[in-house]
Amino acid sequence: MLKLASNPGSVSQIEPFVNQLVHRYQLSPDRQCDILVSLTEAVTNAIVHGNGQEENKTVRIKMKREKDVLALRVSDEGRGFDYKNLPDPTQPENICRCGGRGVYLMRQLADNIRFFNNGSTVEMRFKL
Repeated sequence: MLKLASNPGSVSQIEPFVNQLVHRYQLSPDRQCDILVSLTEAVTNAIVHGNGQEENKTVRIKMKREKDVLALRVSDEGRGFDYKNLPDPTQPENICRCGGRGVYLMRQLADNIRFFNNGSTVEMRFKL
């Protein structure tokens, strides 16, 4: 498990964490990139939106391997969000909006994504 302070600077700890996964599971460069981008988006969302950048709150990353799947869970201490009704960032009215692409990217790069605890926990699953 990796525990991060709700500070945008904590995002710098994600790449070394992913590099450890790459070596442990001998992941391809493409899979490494998928995990790095997805995890960075999830942690950034947790810090900024979930915990409101309150440094006394933490973001936790848990990793579990299940046969040929790597599951990564990112949890914050926030109240969650309505993950079922997110605007589609590919629609013309949303193209120029700042933000709103993190969950979309996670859905594109992970093989499966699920939310728990009203959206304060996201689990991303990647086939190995």
